[in-house]
Amino acid sequence: MDFSNIKLVVSDMDGTLLNSRHEVSTKFLNQFQQLKNKNIHFVAASGRQFQSILSKFPSINNDISIIAENGAVMKYKDETNVLLQLSLNQISDCISRIREIKNSHIVLCGRKTAYIESKDSSFISKLREYYTEASQVDDLTQVTDDEFLKIAVFHFDSSEEFVYPYLQPIVNQVQVIVSAQNWVDISHKEANKSFALKQIQKNLGVTPEQTMIFGDYNNDIEMMKLAQFSYAMSNAHPRVKEVANYATSSNDNHGVETVLEKLLSARS
Repeated sequence: MDFSNIKLVVSDMDGTLLNSRHEVSTKFLNQFQQLKNKNIHFVAASGRQFQSILSKFPSINNDISIIAENGAVMKYKDETNVLLQLSLNQISDCISRIREIKNSHIVLCGRKTAYIESKDSSFISKLREYYTEASQVDDLTQVTDDEFLKIAVFHFDSSEEFVYPYLQPIVNQVQVIVSAQNWVDISHKEANKSFALKQIQKNLGVTPEQTMIFGDYNNDIEMMKLAQFSYAMSNAHPRVKEVANYATSSNDNHGVETVLEKLLSARS
């Protein structure tokens, strides 16, 4: 496989670059320095909160680009911008609908912080892994002083089975996507990771033939189409495996690092 023209490496976080303990490996951090030395730019692309992604890369934050909240926020070089946001009317309508879904927990994702109504301790424990900044409020529809990027809906059993079907009536107004086993994300109609990644590719003058992407869940699908070297993790959703051009091992078996090792070897 010819990796000689790769200039951009993009990776999802949960289920992809992060292991099941939500950790970035030391091996990847060492590989990152080698990528940087070879002028290969790295992008962390996730449905996670922007602040949460930053917390995973404390030593290299200034050297990477970040796509957060499924493309609603993008950090490129020293500039961070909100690209797309939900209106207050959309938020009110969506939250009213979600409140009717049994055993669902709502996270209103703002630029400043995330907001929750739930007081369920088990949910809050899960939330802390994905949101480093969060505030509890009495009524999410009364929160107005922020830029609202996304509504995330958590279900302990299956978001695809118990949440996604009930949101079908609003799919023409907003983006509704199953982003993980327990999460459904609601965003601006045009928001997805590819929306932001196209801008980074344009800024760098990089083509799909020069791009390598790793992903595992449905919110990675549009992004995967922007790379010739698109890799589905072995633990990926079946739809991601259908779209990806290549496969690698699971996040717990260093699937990303294994491919990067081959890339770096080819560029030595």
